[in-house]
Amino acid sequence: MATTSTLPSTSADTPARPGPLVRLLGDTHALGRRLPQLFVGLALYGVSMGLMLRSGLGLDPWDVFHQGLQGSFGLSVGAWVTICGALVLLLWIPLRQLPGVGTVANVLVIGAAMDVTLRFVGSPGPLAGRIALMVAAIVLNGLATGLYIGARLGPGPRDGLMTGLHRRTGRSLRLIRTGIELTVLAVGVLLGGTAGVGTVAYALAIGPLAQFFLPWCTVPTAEQAAQAAAPAGKAGKAGRVE
Repeated sequence: MATTSTLPSTSADTPARPGPLVRLLGDTHALGRRLPQLFVGLALYGVSMGLMLRSGLGLDPWDVFHQGLQGSFGLSVGAWVTICGALVLLLWIPLRQLPGVGTVANVLVIGAAMDVTLRFVGSPGPLAGRIALMVAAIVLNGLATGLYIGARLGPGPRDGLMTGLHRRTGRSLRLIRTGIELTVLAVGVLLGGTAGVGTVAYALAIGPLAQFFLPWCTVPTAEQAAQAAAPAGKAGKAGRVE
């Protein structure tokens, strides 16, 4: 009895403390799908931002800000996406937010993908072509949002700032998000960033598009996958399968 009492418990009632890998990834289920999906989603997000800029019809609020910084201080728009993402991530420290691997990848991938897109894609001349490019960019951004959020590997720096402020201040998510985006939009316009019909179209469409794509892109947890695969009469038992 003395020997067994010193052994670590394996009971489901006293689970072991998750290791650093699990804390970083959230959980390790289906990583063979989740990691590639994360990076594809982030790359497509950067592509969509580049296409939106090339349309010349207006950008989402953060990219108006990034473009304004480029016009005022140099560097590429993608470089400012990366720099601002890193600076926003530093704001997580006083908010006691913990980043996931997707958070760090967000900072590193999106700006680089945007700059590559801008290097190889020019702006279509006719207005009809620019409108088509804007629409394609917004739809692609909705898909990309569904892919990287659905991978369940951590929020982007800006989303984490929003949720962190919500938790610390008690203010509504809608109020905090609106306040942040109006602030960066106003500063971006003052710096010379492009706001226009694309800005409005993005604001109206991105929520419904992300909501449409997210159910198709969300990778189920291990428990959800086991329950879906189990016969109807054994759902409760299958829910405990690793």
